[in-house]
Amino acid sequence: MTGSDPDRLAEERRRGLTIELGYCWTDLPGAGQIAFVDVPGHERFIQTTLAGVGPVPAVLFVVAADDDWMPQATEHLAALDAFGVRHAVLAVTRSDLADPRPATERAIAHLNRTSLRGARTVAVSTRTGIGLDELRDALAELVNSLPRPAPTADVRLWVDRCFTIRGAGTIVTGTLPAGTITVGDQLSLGADTVRVRGIETLGQPATTISGTARVALNLGSKTPFTLGRSSVLTTPYAWHHTTTADLRVPGLGDVRRPDRMTLHVGAVAEAVHVRPLDAALARIVLPRALPLRVGDRAILRDPGNRTILAAVVVDPAPPPLGRRGAAARRAAELATADGTVDPTKEVWRRRLVAASLLRQIGVDPAAASAVRAGDWVLSREHAATLRDKAIALIRTEADAPELGLPLAVVARHLDLPEPDLVRPLVQPPLRLAGGAVVIDLDAPSPAMAALRRLIAELTESPFAAPDASRLRTLGLDEKVIAAAVRAGRLVRLDGSVLLLPGADQLAARLLSELPQPFTVSQARECLGVPRRIVVPILEQLDRTGRTRRLPDNRHTSRDEHDSGQSVAHYGRGPANH
Repeated sequence: MTGSDPDRLAEERRRGLTIELGYCWTDLPGAGQIAFVDVPGHERFIQTTLAGVGPVPAVLFVVAADDDWMPQATEHLAALDAFGVRHAVLAVTRSDLADPRPATERAIAHLNRTSLRGARTVAVSTRTGIGLDELRDALAELVNSLPRPAPTADVRLWVDRCFTIRGAGTIVTGTLPAGTITVGDQLSLGADTVRVRGIETLGQPATTISGTARVALNLGSKTPFTLGRSSVLTTPYAWHHTTTADLRVPGLGDVRRPDRMTLHVGAVAEAVHVRPLDAALARIVLPRALPLRVGDRAILRDPGNRTILAAVVVDPAPPPLGRRGAAARRAAELATADGTVDPTKEVWRRRLVAASLLRQIGVDPAAASAVRAGDWVLSREHAATLRDKAIALIRTEADAPELGLPLAVVARHLDLPEPDLVRPLVQPPLRLAGGAVVIDLDAPSPAMAALRRLIAELTESPFAAPDASRLRTLGLDEKVIAAAVRAGRLVRLDGSVLLLPGADQLAARLLSELPQPFTVSQARECLGVPRRIVVPILEQLDRTGRTRRLPDNRHTSRDEHDSGQSVAHYGRGPANH
């Protein structure tokens, strides 16, 4: 069909069987170019077979009319079913040597028990040419029926060959399932980065290529030592590379000793430690980090007895398993997880998660019914729980619920990584006041009632800062005063002088009306306060640049217009706080 022999090795030609992955391609009328990954059929090379099968979207499944159904055919079919390959053509070859009907019936019976059920069947003979045109038509129909991957998808290229060409550099090949690679692109190799120097697809150079496609990339002469067969090249920062993942594995409970198995995903095969969570869920620990996403199809294989188990990644970024019973609790959390991406459920299971991590594991955070704050996403259930905890915290820890607690304090008590995560939790009776979270009460607390009396007095006499005796009379202790200062209800000057916010603005305006420069005594008479109050006010105005202290200890206003800004809430009337 292609006019080329994908067997490259002399040993392959001598023995008449495929040992390594081979590649060939052809043009099909109505479908364009189609590429084949030729995989070994012999049972000894199953690991190589799985490396070729993992990334492909469709299969040409071949059996011989003059041969029995082989055990490795069952193993290959199980692998295709496990990887979720659903598009296939069944070719019964050597039909000139035997009646193809018995072999066809046997093969169809096996295929119909897998994801390849309903595959179109063609009997062919390469010696006589019978059926080859029909096979080409079937393959064209197959190719045209495949879903079109998004060219804008994140790149994940599973490397199945890596070699060096003198004068060119390191070449890697693989099947690109989706996304686009362009000459000059940078791709991630774990923590390292490589640059694409050249692209070739199906024997022809290209400047850009989109999946699904067979590609060869020239990565130049300077590449990381970790680059090789079974490497994975990805779009930088778009993937979560993990050494731990939770998988749904139907049939795991039937495996005698499942703790050590081989994971096949993409073109990678790695020995992994398997910890069953229940009879159909397992946690795997990988020897190296791989870019995995929710819904990735994989295989767990027991090298000892050739058992193949279908596996699907349900969480590539799972929480650690801690105390006794953690595995059972985790299994309960994942009871309905089957690899289908459900953004709301993903956030619910994690309670609090970075939106960037969700995107890296294949989940769209914008599609989740959840609470958002910056790069963070909270489940609505967790947000409600945190809101209740915040209310209880402020009622018990704040000196006055109406003064509340700073955002940072609330975040620390709620084990939130950032204070801004508290903001979406603020709903009645919670309210933000400056940088604090407060509770609005129907009746003011005693501390708040005392504070309101002080605010009323300062509104009537803006510079009449209370002394310690007056504060005791009002019933205000240091904790309440400090909370009021943090909440922006009061301003503390020189450690002991308490005024309302804006009092310094009013003082600056009044002092600007004095003959310039003025003495401390003139300022004291202007504001109508004793020296213990006027000195801290003048020091504050000097620090903020609204007055300037002269060498003879007199003061002068710097900018009469700037210092005369309106402070409308002061006046000779009742408090409006």
